Amino acid sequence: MNFSPIARAITLATAGSVLLAVPTLASAAFIEDSTANLGFRNLYMNQDTRHVENTPQNKNANKTKEEWSQAFILDYKSGFTEGTIGVGVDIYAATAIKLDSGPYRTPDSFPQRSNGKSVDNFGKLGGTFKAKVSETVLQVGTLKPRLPMLQANLEGRILPQLFTGGMITSNEINGLTATLGHIDRVNQRASTNRERMEMNVLGKGLVDKKTGEPVTGKTRGNYTSNSFDLANLNYKWNDQLSTGYSFGRLEDLYKQHIINAVYVLPLGDQRSLRTDVRASRSTSDGDVRVDNKAFSGMVTYNFGFNKLGLGYQKMTGDTGYAYVQGSDPFLVNYVANREFGAKDEKSWQVRHDYNFAGLGIPGLTMFNRYVKGTGADLGRNKPEGREWERDFDISYAFQEGALKNFNVRWRNSTVRSNINKDLDDNRLILAYTLPLL
Repeated sequence: MNFSPIARAITLATAGSVLLAVPTLASAAFIEDSTANLGFRNLYMNQDTRHVENTPQNKNANKTKEEWSQAFILDYKSGFTEGTIGVGVDIYAATAIKLDSGPYRTPDSFPQRSNGKSVDNFGKLGGTFKAKVSETVLQVGTLKPRLPMLQANLEGRILPQLFTGGMITSNEINGLTATLGHIDRVNQRASTNRERMEMNVLGKGLVDKKTGEPVTGKTRGNYTSNSFDLANLNYKWNDQLSTGYSFGRLEDLYKQHIINAVYVLPLGDQRSLRTDVRASRSTSDGDVRVDNKAFSGMVTYNFGFNKLGLGYQKMTGDTGYAYVQGSDPFLVNYVANREFGAKDEKSWQVRHDYNFAGLGIPGLTMFNRYVKGTGADLGRNKPEGREWERDFDISYAFQEGALKNFNVRWRNSTVRSNINKDLDDNRLILAYTLPLL
């Protein structure tokens, strides 16, 4: 749905009318536990892809992708009605307006027309019905899962990636969180459509087992699914240790098992050592050959207002890491633009965070990160795949006064790669959240 100014007003007015009507429909707990926020998100994004040049075959190519946009986001979450079975509803309504861009310059933030131009505005509208019995919650409708096997991309562009389906989350056993879910459609970041899900194409090695032909970015649209089933168990043993197991199946494409553990070792005097270890096994579930083992781990030393982290990641098997296209892969070396998960790729990361509260400026934080990958298999008679990414991120959240809940963030990334593409990426994000309830 592309939103005209009138449609934008109707969408927000409709969502607002639902909020006004809620008191006549629900019990006190439904109202008292409700939250509603109106978010304002302004994004300037500049991506220089460097290697793209105009050619007779691609005369409209533009190596610089540049866009400035504004989003308005209403996020309402009700409480639950009283009784043995409590029910509630969540509402998500958003519209994005393009302030400046041009033909063939948009960095995939807005839906594209066939003439190469992006639409001037678009919107997303979703609702979620929920029911609660004891400490178990059922959700049906629009979902934004953040689980190891499926992590919706929420901040990569002006509006987030959304999924449609159902999930049950139970906390009946102290320390144990159990989740079961079924997803049938995805709404990508720059789309208004609910679509079948695709599997990513990461590096080389994906082959149609029937035809023997490689699966590429151009042909991956032939391999889609309308069913993603998931299960997740996470147990918090104590304040220091938590472990998890996850299973995901994108029907007819792949199956994946993931185990992970996080352990925090207190060292006293504002110091600690955090270890995050993740391992997965991905195999075929249909006509596409999928065979990947992934190991990744990161150790972070916290001292005072500093954090220093070292990470390592390794891919083995006949293919790269498998995940739903457009979502965030569950890898420690998944960073701003690259995931370092191609076939046989090995990568390491060094990262430093600093909180300027140590210098008397609470709310100001920054980090620097460098990741380098080597050894990727790009196919017969091709050189070894190598790449690196450097990220710099600084943000300031106003702590009090009229600007409280206002955040300013600058993200800068540099990528050099013979696996994907070179990239210089800058994003300036201004975000403000206005509590309504």
